[in-house]
Amino acid sequence: MRARFGPAGNSDRFSSVCKSSLQAPGYLEKMGLDHYEYQCGRGVRVSDAAAEGLKKKACEHNISLSLHAPYFISLSSLEEEKRDKSIDYILQSCGAADRMGAERIVIHSGSCAKLSRADALELAKDTLTRARKAALEQGFGHIIFCPETMGKVNQLGDLNEVLELCRLDDSFLPCVDFGHLNARDFGWIKGRAEYEKILDTIENMLGSDRLKVFHSHFSKIMFTVPGGEKKHLTFDDPRGFGPDYEPLMELVAKKGLAPTFICESAGTQDIDALAMKTHYLGAIKNGG
Repeated sequence: MRARFGPAGNSDRFSSVCKSSLQAPGYLEKMGLDHYEYQCGRGVRVSDAAAEGLKKKACEHNISLSLHAPYFISLSSLEEEKRDKSIDYILQSCGAADRMGAERIVIHSGSCAKLSRADALELAKDTLTRARKAALEQGFGHIIFCPETMGKVNQLGDLNEVLELCRLDDSFLPCVDFGHLNARDFGWIKGRAEYEKILDTIENMLGSDRLKVFHSHFSKIMFTVPGGEKKHLTFDDPRGFGPDYEPLMELVAKKGLAPTFICESAGTQDIDALAMKTHYLGAIKNGG
């Protein structure tokens, strides 16, 4: 069992040569990638025909799928109506994922607003617990919830907060966005030691089984102090914002982990995902 790699949505290069997301599985297989994260960030609008078509193409080209739920989900909103709507958006995402054969949905947690981080986390726990209960009642128990680490300092979703959310249910997996973690701590990830600390924290809080198959986003991200994340960059961007992917790929190879890595580079997410996979495979060949 090995790590899988793919882009978040469609890259600039894909869009220049292809007309439909239904072509993504074949395009990605030809590149040497093996995963595709379908983007529903601005709302879940996936027809039955499109979902069935993508499911068929993904199976044909051995591409696994995940789905990014709407960005405007706020598990920790002070407004009960917004939290209830967030549950509905999660259920919509489960439905779309089920129809297209995606196994995981990525979920944003929202902001802390005027709450303390502890109070915001308690609200998020309640919302996510109710969402999971509703998903089970609607037959979506096989869809894995992946709460995501966030990049802005005022957002709920540092590593420990996400892992606390994942402890609500043994089926939940963290979506560890290393670019976000680096941005919210202003360039903290310098190399292998910081990556190892993150992986150790996941294992200590969730166990080795969930560490082995965690979900991940990766990109280089520009950040500001004290706000955190500003915008996503490409791996070739000369401005020097990290983090670097190479030490993480080497560590994942050495530990025998098999996460799913989604590259969120700005327009070059397919090319950069392939760079990650190539380095990872090289690290396996060289013993990590």
